[in-house]
Amino acid sequence: MHPRDHTIFALSSGRPPSALAVVRVSGPSASLALTTLAGKLPAPRQASRRLLHDGAGRPIDDSVVLWFPGPASATGEDVAEFHVHGGRAVLAALLTAMSAIPNMRAAEPGEFTRRAFENGKLDLTEAEGLDDLIHADTDRQRRQALRQLQGLLGNRARDWRERIIEASALIEAGIDFSDEGDVPAELMAPAVKAISVLHDEIAEVLAAQGQAERLRDGLVVAIAGEPNVGKSTLINQLARRDVAIVSPHAGTTRDVIEVQLDLDGYPVTVIDTAGIRETDDPVEQEGVRRARARAEDADLVLWLVEAGRAVDQAAMPLLGKSGNASSPSGGSVWIVRNKIDLGAVEDVGPRGEFGIAASRGDGIPELVDALVKFAADFFGTTEGALVTRARQRDLLRRAADSLRRSLELVEEGEELAAEELRAAAYALGRLLGRVDVEDVLGAIFQKFCVGK
Repeated sequence: MHPRDHTIFALSSGRPPSALAVVRVSGPSASLALTTLAGKLPAPRQASRRLLHDGAGRPIDDSVVLWFPGPASATGEDVAEFHVHGGRAVLAALLTAMSAIPNMRAAEPGEFTRRAFENGKLDLTEAEGLDDLIHADTDRQRRQALRQLQGLLGNRARDWRERIIEASALIEAGIDFSDEGDVPAELMAPAVKAISVLHDEIAEVLAAQGQAERLRDGLVVAIAGEPNVGKSTLINQLARRDVAIVSPHAGTTRDVIEVQLDLDGYPVTVIDTAGIRETDDPVEQEGVRRARARAEDADLVLWLVEAGRAVDQAAMPLLGKSGNASSPSGGSVWIVRNKIDLGAVEDVGPRGEFGIAASRGDGIPELVDALVKFAADFFGTTEGALVTRARQRDLLRRAADSLRRSLELVEEGEELAAEELRAAAYALGRLLGRVDVEDVLGAIFQKFCVGK
């Protein structure tokens, strides 16, 4: 039996124990699962209370069941849902009973969504939006993912593809009627105009910076500096909990510590690095190497220095030879003077500096406000952003390039222009997941959680 002919089941709610749990079933034996465990099929799309029994007639739980006959279901197949109490023993008994039903097996990660995709319930851009929605950590990520799930990019791509096919039909009709005098010219003019408009629309989308793609990954902020200047204390202040060990002894932090923050809806990863200094300790040397690497790759570095002291030479490679606030990798560097409660703070320099007392919290609100503003500038506006993944951008670029080449080749021959239009339509078909995408499906759907 082909794996797609199996009926799959999985826990589709949170990890037990919980007050309630939802177990979903999808496939041709979903009705058999309901009749075996709940006695009979309930009315479609109506909740029914049933006492569930296993194959030997032993009671499992008092539950609520639902029946969604295909194709009017989330996956396009027959779907059943069992809403039970979320204890581990209840779920173990229910899943064991389901496993005993012929042709039923536990679902793999993302298999429910993949079946929905294969049955035309959503396209690949919407599936990617669903994946992003599942993994969204902030409200801005959630809103962006929901727009994709609702077809923001998919609907535009379908429209573009249909218009390309229409333009291609005009050109190919001109080829077929090449012996009819002025017919080809009459067909080519509207086709060329349509292709030009399409190219400009897609090029405009591609011209926008990749803010939406960056929003998925988040902003990376590294806290760096000499040992014992308060880096771990600062990350604890930003996280509002103890995530790093604070000690008066230099070299306490040996490895990179990461914490995920939600700053006004912007996802920010803050990294606490080992103190950068010369050392003979091989373990600390490795920590310093990792600290330098992460600081150079970060979007923003907060370089900590004690108030009243000059910025040490270890910061110079990050600050650049000219002393401006840019790192070699293109990120920015802020000087943060800590322990202002113990010493005076110099006037703000050309790079812009912040004065804080991490142990007391002085200056932390102002630093957080600046981080929020930096994140807003870094991500830009993502409202209405169409492209959220590198895969989508690559395929749109291929489509735009093919449209451009078709315009350049019109004068050389309609056949060459028509071939480029077919390539553009093919790229958009791959974007939607409707042609030749087997190589990417596994990579996309395996990232989903089990039961989705």
